[in-house]
This record gives sequence, C-alpha cells and structure tokens, in this order.
Amino acid sequence: MLCALVSLTATACSGGGPADEPSAGAPAGTPEPWRPEPGLDWQWQLNGTLDPDVDVPVYDIDGFDHGADVVEALHGRGVRVICYINVGAWEDWRPDAADFPEELRGRGNGWEGERWLDIRERDVLRPLLAERFDMCAEKGFDAVEPDLVDGYLNDTGFPLTADDQLAYNRMVAELARERGLSVGLKNDLDQIPELLDDFDFAVNEECAAFGECARLRPFIEAGKAVFHVEYELAAEEFCAETTALGLSSLVKRWDLDAWREAC
Repeated sequence: MLCALVSLTATACSGGGPADEPSAGAPAGTPEPWRPEPGLDWQWQLNGTLDPDVDVPVYDIDGFDHGADVVEALHGRGVRVICYINVGAWEDWRPDAADFPEELRGRGNGWEGERWLDIRERDVLRPLLAERFDMCAEKGFDAVEPDLVDGYLNDTGFPLTADDQLAYNRMVAELARERGLSVGLKNDLDQIPELLDDFDFAVNEECAAFGECARLRPFIEAGKAVFHVEYELAAEEFCAETTALGLSSLVKRWDLDAWREAC
C-alpha cells in the first residue's frame, strides 16, 4: 500500500543512530545491521506532513519522499528509521518509474497508479531494486520495509509460484543486507518458516482481523520484532492478544497519516 507523501523540512541534527560493530564476515566499513527486538514501540507514517515528535524508538517512513536531513534529525534523538520501498509493484509516480520495462508491469493491485511486477525477472529487477536500496543506505536509514512481497497469492497477471516468491524475497533480503540494512518481511505469513532466517523483523497488517497473529510467533521466538497494525479493529479488540504474543501493535487509519493509537 502506498500513498503520496509530503516531505518534512527538518534541520539536520548532529549524530546518528547508535553505532554497531561490523560483523566478522562483512566487508570493511559495513556496519552490523540493526536487529530490532520484540516489544519496541513504533510509528508508521506514509502520508501527510511527517510528525517528527512521536515519542517512540522506531519510525517507518517512505524512502523516496524523505531526505537524509529527516533521517539524521530522527537519529539525533535516538530513533531508528525504516525505509519503506515498494518492491512488488510498479508505481507510476516514482522518479525511476520509466526504468521498469512495460512487459514486467502486470495487473493493477487496487491502489491507484500501481501494477504488480513480474518477480520472475529477477535479473532485470535486481539492479533497479539495488539503486533504491542504495538510496536508503545513502540517506542513512537503518532498515528497509520492502512492500508487496506476496504477489504469488494475488491476481498479478503472471503465473507466479511460491518458489518464485521465495527466490525473489531472498534476493530482496540479500540486497538490503549487502548495504548494511536490516530487512523486514511484510505480511507473507505462509512463507515465514522458509524466510525467518533471511529477515530481521516482520511488518504485518491486520493479523488480528484475520485471526492469524499466532503465525508470527516464530519471529518473536527468534528475538525479532513484529511491527503490527490494525485498521478496522479497536485497540480493545486485539491489544491483549497481540501484546501477550510480543507484537508491537498500533491502530492506524488506512491512509497511514500521523494519527496512531498504540497498545
């Protein structure tokens, strides 16, 4: 899901997120990716003028629509910042939209200006996603939230299989980690057992509404955060369950503006 975003004009603050030591197998100068633990409160805003003052340790914001100054300002008060990037659908308003070949653009996904991508064409999509993830890294983001990584469950216009999705999602995770970014698995509950080791956290929409939150337990048991949102349920209808599971749960409006209600 994607909404056009109005960037925050912010004064850059000194300092960044907490420094991490490089891992033994990482190239020189590559930081160890941030590993968010269960229970972290968060703010998810993809629309409207960014509210930079929510008192939480994690923000998830659009990677294209915010500059390094915004990320640095959030880092300046100790906030980790996740870069939202759509990897499963073409979006006609993005500055790199013309780089995606027409033949890779499938059916619309229900959101204006978006069409599913043919994720079987990994050799074509890999350098395009690499440029997007480079952008996230260069702006100083700590992590990536790659959206729409369950196209094989949808009517995309392409005969996508579960194996196609696994291969694509692993490629996405690899691209993020090569850049020192942690990476979240967005929805795609069916493939959690196969992808748990490839992803550092999860982002989920409406698991409570569909009675599926327990399926996210492997992330929690592995010490990995699950950032969760409901749109149609009131907090009192699900917070007891999801808090007990260890999820970081919010109620949000569908347009993902600044408003939030946390469990």
